[in-house]
Amino acid sequence: MATRNFLTTLDHDRATLQRVLDDAKALKQGARPRDMEGKAIALMFFNPSLRTRTSFELGAYQLGGHAVVLEPGKGAWPIAFEPGLVMDGEEEEHIAEVARVLSRYADLIGVRAFPKFQDWSVDREDRVVTAVARHATVPVINLETITHPCQELALTLTMQEHLGALDGKRFVLTWTYHPKPLNTAVANSALIIAAKFGMDVTLLCPTPEYRLDGRYMDAAAELTSAQGRSLRMVHDVEEAYRGADFVYAKSWGALPYFGRWDEEKPIREAHRHFMVDEAKMALTDGARFSHCLPVRRNVKVTDGVLDSPASVHIDEAENR
Repeated sequence: MATRNFLTTLDHDRATLQRVLDDAKALKQGARPRDMEGKAIALMFFNPSLRTRTSFELGAYQLGGHAVVLEPGKGAWPIAFEPGLVMDGEEEEHIAEVARVLSRYADLIGVRAFPKFQDWSVDREDRVVTAVARHATVPVINLETITHPCQELALTLTMQEHLGALDGKRFVLTWTYHPKPLNTAVANSALIIAAKFGMDVTLLCPTPEYRLDGRYMDAAAELTSAQGRSLRMVHDVEEAYRGADFVYAKSWGALPYFGRWDEEKPIREAHRHFMVDEAKMALTDGARFSHCLPVRRNVKVTDGVLDSPASVHIDEAENR
């Protein structure tokens, strides 16, 4: 049975995504469709969530449907994903059964599953959500794995609300310090969606080792080039911020150090000055600032920026 999944925005063209954004605008203006009347969504959370879980549960309710939240390994049985596995370990169920059973119960399945942070060559295969999609007979939505497509839509809607048409606007995706190495999902997604919507994109990161995965860098390069826009990676803070229209901050771990985070830590520690502050924002062209949340105040970004009129991070959270 063919289904229409939402696993990555790379699977969908700009016009299709814009129609989704237009529907979101209508909802914000008071439209109350009952598109999920009598329908259910099963939400599988392998990792914590505040905004994603809340927005999907409430969204299903507001559209007339019902959401069931499952936490495998906690409130539900641990699940195995590898094909051909001899299941003599901790897992009690295989995704081959789980996905097909949930497809009989629900009309949609959502999956949130972070990387293991040990081997990027394994993590980049996105095995959990792809396994669910392979075995499910209903559409599957990515609630954050190695990309975060729903966050992309929220970010894009927020930028359109504050900047208008995005073509030709200057978008800066800046790495920021965090005491722990984090998932690259939101960074991958921000890079792709800014490129897809015709922005000039700058990736600011401490060293070349913080370059994002080649599949997303290459896709962003193709998207910007096809629209006559630019993509560049820089390591100079002032160069990146100067003249920007939108600054988006995210922390992520350097891919070459997956599984060797003690070796990466000194690089992170040496770049605490990448924190977004008022002086950096003053270099921009009156840019707006945002972050996907959760955010560590005065580590990733100062109170002064977060509490200023330039910050639209709460708007972005609302648009989830």
